[in-house]
Amino acid sequence: MKLLTTSSNLLTVLNHLGINSSEDLLKYLPYRYEDKTYSDELDLLDKEKVTILGKLVSNPVLVNKGKFSLIQFFFISDHNEFYRVKIFNQPYLMKTLTFGELYSVSGTYSLKGKEINLTSLKKGVISSEEALRPLYHLLEGVSQSVYRNLVKRTLEKCEGLINDPMIDEFKKKYHLLDYYQALKMIHFPKNKEEIRLALRTLKYHECLAFSLKNQICRGENKRLPLQKKTKIELKKVNDFILSLPFKLTKDQISAIREIVLDMNKDELMYRLLQGDVGSGKTLVAMASLYANYLRHNQGAFMVPTDSLARQQFEDIKKYFSPFNIRVDLLIGSLSLKEKKEVKEKLINHQTDIVVGTHALFSEDVYYDNLGLAIIDEQHKFGVNQRNLLVSKGDNCDLLLMSATPIPRTLAISIYGDLDVSTLASFPHEERKVITEIVRPDSPEINLLIHEMLETNRQIFIVAPKISGDDEEKSVLAIYEKYSLLFPNQVLLLHGKMDSEEKERILKDFIDKKKLILVATTVIELGINVLSAGLMIIYNASSFGLASLHQLRGRVSRDGQSGYCLLVSENEDPRLSVLVDSNDGFHIAEEDMKMRGPGDMIGVRQSGFPSFATLNIVDDFRMFECARDDAKKIVDNLANPSYQKYYALIKQELATSAVNDG
Repeated sequence: MKLLTTSSNLLTVLNHLGINSSEDLLKYLPYRYEDKTYSDELDLLDKEKVTILGKLVSNPVLVNKGKFSLIQFFFISDHNEFYRVKIFNQPYLMKTLTFGELYSVSGTYSLKGKEINLTSLKKGVISSEEALRPLYHLLEGVSQSVYRNLVKRTLEKCEGLINDPMIDEFKKKYHLLDYYQALKMIHFPKNKEEIRLALRTLKYHECLAFSLKNQICRGENKRLPLQKKTKIELKKVNDFILSLPFKLTKDQISAIREIVLDMNKDELMYRLLQGDVGSGKTLVAMASLYANYLRHNQGAFMVPTDSLARQQFEDIKKYFSPFNIRVDLLIGSLSLKEKKEVKEKLINHQTDIVVGTHALFSEDVYYDNLGLAIIDEQHKFGVNQRNLLVSKGDNCDLLLMSATPIPRTLAISIYGDLDVSTLASFPHEERKVITEIVRPDSPEINLLIHEMLETNRQIFIVAPKISGDDEEKSVLAIYEKYSLLFPNQVLLLHGKMDSEEKERILKDFIDKKKLILVATTVIELGINVLSAGLMIIYNASSFGLASLHQLRGRVSRDGQSGYCLLVSENEDPRLSVLVDSNDGFHIAEEDMKMRGPGDMIGVRQSGFPSFATLNIVDDFRMFECARDDAKKIVDNLANPSYQKYYALIKQELATSAVNDG
């Protein structure tokens, strides 16, 4: 359905938000509402946001003191309660105030003196249509009012044209609204109950579609192999573990056992390995690759970035060299000649393990007998990208890895009944990272940098943007600042650099040629610098909690204590979660709790699926119901209504496969 708009500039801005059609527009939901519903005056709380209807019963008084101005007046509500109203620095409102007239006053209530610090004023009564105004995450160039008007016009145009895809049986079972009605209510509610009912309906729509997609993918991935699998001897895997220069944790040993037992089953493995940053997932992956090698199959290890692929390649090659296991690297930045050589080795089984990025599932890459695909930071890849890699082998087991740990029951519901292995302990026991919230001008920042330099420990300094006017957000500005303060000690790294330059900078940092690395979040994933002792994150409020925790996980990997400074100009209560806890499970759960419907900020950083309406923690019970309903659909496709819905969701998966590709 074409997007209803007349302004090409507006259309461009909407496209940047991912809005390309009327359907996209209506599915882009408010992140909150400006609430001007009338307050219950019998139980007002101090500092509460209130809206009260009443008559002005005193002549307003204006006091001017330089740039400061104050208007004061009294008014009486419908409940015969007197209030003093204060209006700061808005002298023009004097012209709108008339003794004896009826006004709707919105502001912050002070219990002492029964005062209202005014934020907005309306003459007369606020209608139900005005009381709850939706607010959207918009880019510069689109105002809230312009966007609301566009949504309103689109809803009017689409009335009677939007089909409700929901199965009637489930609509009745859960008392769901009609889909169009739910969209209309969520964008233009008359009261809070309409928001609740609309959200409940839209959440279930999203939950069931997500759960069914997972069921479809799981069914495809866990199909029976075309050939009988060669059994892996657990004793030989154990011998490999004993050959390593360090002792594995109980969690690592348990996870390896679960994975190898899965690989020995008749069906294909479909397992998630989750663990906090630094809990040792890569070693579990290596043991799994070794087990796969024992059955004479090839293994593929896919990671999201070239730099991480190079690092993992070097580590895996080092650990497997005593066993004469052939390891190769396949990434986009290789020369055409180098890529061709690796591809020929793969098809001729002259390579046992290949490490790489999305290049591993390119159309012209063929494997002789791919038996295990491991995908690190699995949320960085689309579902269909994962399927493309698995489809490169007739008997391919799949191991997904995530550094965003969540409770097992949640993981099972969110990731569609994946088998889940969890690493909860650390190789160096508990990570000793002291986390503090500091202002940009805090002397503690430079004091800690000096302390690290004196002990030859490395320092990460992270900023959210490459450039910009705000020096607390710009990695270039921060690099200049610290280069002056600490000459010949600072390196710069960001995403716009070419691969060779990134590799050179990372190698210089790892080799301690310089001890300070100023970077964007390109360092979030998998960079292993054992002696790093300090992480400084500027404009910390612009990151999700899970992302901040991942960044913090770059320090104290050698078992020594370290520091993480969250630099923030303004108070952000979210950040205190990181100060109080180093537990990735707890932090991830708090991160999920803090996200409201339609609030996409931090979602892409977090490692969780992106939802428009769902809150993974609060809506856990709905996830469970939707998971069971999705299973019911898959098991009963002879039912025409189930088959119709199944076909619709499968088509959505096929469409997203094209987009992922």
